[in-house]
Amino acid sequence: MSDTNNVDIVIFGGAGDLAFRKLVPALFMAHMHNKLEGNARIIGVGRQAWERDAYVAFINEKTRPFLQDALQEANGETCWTSFLDRLYFASIDVTQAGDYKRLSALSTAGAQRVFYLATAPSLFTQICSHLDSAGLIDAQARVVLEKPLGHDLASAKAINDQVAQHFAESQIYRIDHYLGKETVQNLMVLRFGNAIFEPLWRSPNIRSVQITVAETVGVGSRAGFYDQTGAARDMVQNHLLQLLCIVAMEPPISLQPNDVRDEKLKVLRSLRPMTDVDIKRDTVRGQYKSGTVEGVAAVGYLAEENVPANSMTETFVSLKAHINNARWANVPFYLRTGKRMQHRRSEIIIEFDDMPFSIFSGAANSQPNRLVISLQPEESIQLKMMVKEPGSGMNMRPVNLDLDMRSAFTERRAEAYERLLVDVVKGRLTHFMRRDELEAAWSWVEPILNGWAASGEPPKAYNAGTWGPAASSALMARSEHTWFEES
Repeated sequence: MSDTNNVDIVIFGGAGDLAFRKLVPALFMAHMHNKLEGNARIIGVGRQAWERDAYVAFINEKTRPFLQDALQEANGETCWTSFLDRLYFASIDVTQAGDYKRLSALSTAGAQRVFYLATAPSLFTQICSHLDSAGLIDAQARVVLEKPLGHDLASAKAINDQVAQHFAESQIYRIDHYLGKETVQNLMVLRFGNAIFEPLWRSPNIRSVQITVAETVGVGSRAGFYDQTGAARDMVQNHLLQLLCIVAMEPPISLQPNDVRDEKLKVLRSLRPMTDVDIKRDTVRGQYKSGTVEGVAAVGYLAEENVPANSMTETFVSLKAHINNARWANVPFYLRTGKRMQHRRSEIIIEFDDMPFSIFSGAANSQPNRLVISLQPEESIQLKMMVKEPGSGMNMRPVNLDLDMRSAFTERRAEAYERLLVDVVKGRLTHFMRRDELEAAWSWVEPILNGWAASGEPPKAYNAGTWGPAASSALMARSEHTWFEES
């Protein structure tokens, strides 16, 4: 925080979906709960020929539907009115250096500036260059880069190189909103703050790890972007690998940002590279066709608006990964993500190994112990254990030991974007990706993308409203595993 206690939060793409659906609601909640300090102002940037009043009216119309619960609180409308007073707008063509003088004129002298680039990554370098030329970057300025950062390793390195010409690494916040989720951050405490789990958190005590990020929605209005990206770039390279890092990392020596990120980097560098044989055997690409999702008919991907009729873009990926270190020797990590899936769900499943010898080996209903860490739609942690059924005999039944975040804590839990935006203002880098993390993730994913492209094989079709192609289940079955799909 600057000494003046003035902060200008500048959102490039200030009238876009991300801004009015996620960023502005997050900033409002921070404002409502006194986390947006001092004289903080929010400056939307866009090509629209708007004055301030037009932008305020736009945000009032577009963002209110995402704040219904908050606005119904006793002071909700009053807080919303005072929040709107923080809004400003700069009409800028970000490719034109001369337009940035309008932003300079709006900027508060001596304020800490946070530049949130909610634009196409191809514009990042131009924006940073023009901000520098306009004298808007100083030692306390910060820039937030939205994913996906690049299309491959080379483009990610090029963007990093060019942004680094204007911002130091300590000023760059590469955001992954999954790292702002309460349960993801709680995973650090679960692992390193409780003696019960750490001795077991390794091979051979753990049989497998599953990470699933499933969406029921299709591509919708993002079809033009999505068809050039696909599920691997959109989800695997960032969200899923970041979750894998937190599950698999060694205890950091402290909670300082670089100590945590050093351990995550070691995990990414320890991922076993995939050969062509591995890619064919241990990865599955899918693309949804028509079906029914939660009782509503859904068209197939190729019938979506702005999707080419011959598109080979994947909307589903599952794969089996291995980490080449002593802790995780021979433990498979199964990653899965897709659109138009049966349920919306993000979860991490830690499946513990069987007892080396069981006197209950013939008992019905016997299941392995599983730790189920749910990230959405609800945040919870469940430990699935076997207990004796009431009555005579030694029949067993699985039961859950639950930590329901809603019932365990009465205080409000901030959403991911709110928590991360406050972290940016406060200068907390722990939950943001460092450059070498990003590039290590691309280094592992890129050969998979190249292998798919070289094979020429189209993605496997799956009906909307299912858990993906049958080949995904077969991938698990070959190692005598199954996807965890409890309703």
